[in-house]
Amino acid sequence: MKQQILIIGAGFGGMWSALSAVRLLDQQQRLDVAVTLLAPQAELRVRPRFYETDLASTVAPLGALFDTVGVRFVQGSATQIDGQSKRVTYRDASGSQAELGYDRLILASGSQVARPPLEGGGRVTFDVDSLESAQRLEAHLQSLGRQPESAARNTVVVVGGGFTGIETATEMPARLRAILGDKTQVRVIVVDTAKQIGSAMGQEIAGIVAEASASLGVTWRLGSPLSRGDEHGVQLGNGERIATSTVIFAVGVKASPLTRQIKGERDSHGRLHVDRNLRVLGQDAIYAAGDTACAAVDDQGNHALMTCQHAIAQGRSAGNNAAADLIGVAPIAYSQAKYVTCLDLGGWGAVFTEGWARKVLLTGKEGKELKTRINTRWIYPPAADRKTALAAADPSIPVVA
Repeated sequence: MKQQILIIGAGFGGMWSALSAVRLLDQQQRLDVAVTLLAPQAELRVRPRFYETDLASTVAPLGALFDTVGVRFVQGSATQIDGQSKRVTYRDASGSQAELGYDRLILASGSQVARPPLEGGGRVTFDVDSLESAQRLEAHLQSLGRQPESAARNTVVVVGGGFTGIETATEMPARLRAILGDKTQVRVIVVDTAKQIGSAMGQEIAGIVAEASASLGVTWRLGSPLSRGDEHGVQLGNGERIATSTVIFAVGVKASPLTRQIKGERDSHGRLHVDRNLRVLGQDAIYAAGDTACAAVDDQGNHALMTCQHAIAQGRSAGNNAAADLIGVAPIAYSQAKYVTCLDLGGWGAVFTEGWARKVLLTGKEGKELKTRINTRWIYPPAADRKTALAAADPSIPVVA
């Protein structure tokens, strides 16, 4: 019977883990090890684009790619991880329960939006965390065009002024006008507990975010959280009430709940601490990649963020190292010294930065052109060609966007 490398999740970390594991096994001519990937769909859902209108192009099918390289795909959702017996319980597409065994496990089940409770506001709240939630938001926005004119209809409140909140808010004026008409007085308001616009992105970017927001008509309410909401609007902690039919949460993410089933130390986001080979500390047979892993990227004290930029490289390393561990060859330590940011600012353009201090290199139209290349080409899966796909899974390839 073949030994098994089991990967949970078909996102950036999971897909690249599978390809990288197959790559090393292929190089070592090890036909006695199988790679299996468990996920609800054989698709890479390009989450960084869920703030956009065109959601159809954010789904990349993976079936042909997996078939070409020899990854076995199992459709289902993992519900339980038993590290002692090395078994994973999952629920399949029909709702039936089944199990998969493993010799090495890579947890790449991602993360989910950290939605704070909002008293009375559940009916009008949205997010762009998953394809389904982004589709729900788009359907709601389209429905606004069938509603009578009102301040609530024309106003969108985005809760959270970090990366996702900024991209969602700066894209929203154009989305609303496409539905409600160019002459409609739309309002997009970002509610953030910070004291400065865009401060979560660093001082140098903050001024650019403020400039882009002003240009697009996006306003900010700073220093006061949301306290309650209903179908007619929301109220801030400082007492201000905003009439709105649309509240979008973008207040950060937390690691997949599956991380809690693995014994180990976790960070404030719920991510499992891993060693430089991405093996979970205290575990012999479990690795983590992407938003489930708290991983050092260098020797300077920097750790990976919950981004596709870091998940891609971690997947390439985790797959390689899990396979190397299983067949007894040397691993390749994960490192990702180069860090970049490319923040979409809607019709204003985009800003591209380099380094952990986020030094601004490109803005406006030039930044937007780079952002478009990243979002529509660079982060998508390789072609379903065995040689091309396995070459792309080399853990030594630098990821810079």
